[in-house]
Amino acid sequence: MKLLVLLLQSVWLIASTLHLSASSNPARLNPLIATDSASSSISGFLFNSLVKYDESGQKIIGDLAQSYRFVTPTVIEFKLRRGVKWHDGKPFTAADVLFTYDLIKSPQTITPYASDFRVIKSVHMIDDYTLRVTYEKPYFKALEVWMMGIVPRHVLVHDKDIMSSKFNTHPIGTGPYILKELEFSKQIVLEANPNYYEHKPKIEKIVFHVISDPMTRFLMLKSGQIDLDALEPMQVERQLEKGFQQSFATLELPSHSYTYLGFNLRLKKFQDPRVRQALSLAIDRQKLIDILFLKHGNVCTGPFLPGSKGFNEALKAPKRNLVQAKALLKAAGYDSAHPLQFEIATSNSNAIRPYAAEIMQRQLLEIGVKVTLRVMEWQAFLNTVVAPRKFDTVLLGWSLSLTPDPYALWHSESDVPGGFNLVGYHSADTDKLIERMESSTDPEAIAALQRQIFERIVGDNPYLFLVIPNEINVYSRRISGIKPTINGIWEDYIDWEKK
Repeated sequence: MKLLVLLLQSVWLIASTLHLSASSNPARLNPLIATDSASSSISGFLFNSLVKYDESGQKIIGDLAQSYRFVTPTVIEFKLRRGVKWHDGKPFTAADVLFTYDLIKSPQTITPYASDFRVIKSVHMIDDYTLRVTYEKPYFKALEVWMMGIVPRHVLVHDKDIMSSKFNTHPIGTGPYILKELEFSKQIVLEANPNYYEHKPKIEKIVFHVISDPMTRFLMLKSGQIDLDALEPMQVERQLEKGFQQSFATLELPSHSYTYLGFNLRLKKFQDPRVRQALSLAIDRQKLIDILFLKHGNVCTGPFLPGSKGFNEALKAPKRNLVQAKALLKAAGYDSAHPLQFEIATSNSNAIRPYAAEIMQRQLLEIGVKVTLRVMEWQAFLNTVVAPRKFDTVLLGWSLSLTPDPYALWHSESDVPGGFNLVGYHSADTDKLIERMESSTDPEAIAALQRQIFERIVGDNPYLFLVIPNEINVYSRRISGIKPTINGIWEDYIDWEKK
């Protein structure tokens, strides 16, 4: 009997490993500077924030904060959970939150999230488990900014350079999982935190297999070596065997993201609005959806997604008009003798984007524009193209939160090293609208201003807004407890079980 129990326990331990994939190595597993998708997704298992959205996506509830209250419209008091421990066993206190805030505000920390904290006047510790945050003025995202992961003071206080700290590859958080193994270009292993404040996760291990080649990832999924992954429409429609659905369930939801072609507005050729408008009129967005996404998506019309209060329904995607596009280019000084030429740079970490670039290359050739392509591995693309802003155009995507902040992407002051205003968009009118919106606490006034911001940005054409893809997730039927919500598929994952 004892032998049988031991065998069953052994089987359970093997089965309680969740196998996932990562298309690239994580750059830094530090939530303050984790800007690439691999780092962000993995660090999300390791760290907690003060607050988070509930399942409805409408209400903000405590995470590391037990509770919060607005003392005045510009002062929030947080009561922190007692008994929370860091992965090394040290207690979590208000000193860690204050230290995290100071680190984000430090000029030595290159993080796009610093803009979220610019309107905070002070963070004051009342005691080890009580904090008061004072804002310079009412701020529409006063609570949301504290959805940032909190880092441990006792580990980082003596580090002189957070950007190159050992912590970035040996993180210590309060989250439900602990980093146990980090083998670049091979695998990242997380183990369940036995002291997690809610309870120990039911799945013992999470293994991220680092696989840059999309086809290899797909083959591993089909063979059952990966338990959960996102699929491309082509894979769903044409590359799955009949037996796949017996082993895997499919969940398709509208993504909180869009794909865009961003112009480097620091370059003279893209500073002429006629050029940007001509390129927009030459692109057939619906064809991109039909060919690449097999109708699993929608045309993107601007910077806020349908369903959000800031979405401007009055604005439609431009209809393709090659005659008008050619006329605009000619007025800007380009013709067959002197054609407009530029490069589209993108990464192969997303299987569809290189093909999207090829289709746009052919579409733009119809108006005499000569486009070259550069497709790179993600880290090389990030480090040599995106970060130093060395590009003509970039084909990329943004994921948006439930309360998107246009400041980070569209305000002139976000055009800084490490900032998200990659294309160098500067508009005094847009800046003023953003500043008015952020100083408001009236939801209807905020929404009205967001719709104006939407209209202004679309009119300026700093991007070609292209596609809102659907998110198609497949997961092993051996996993139980998955509850999809507006927040995505990962709600309550600490209660998932794998048989």
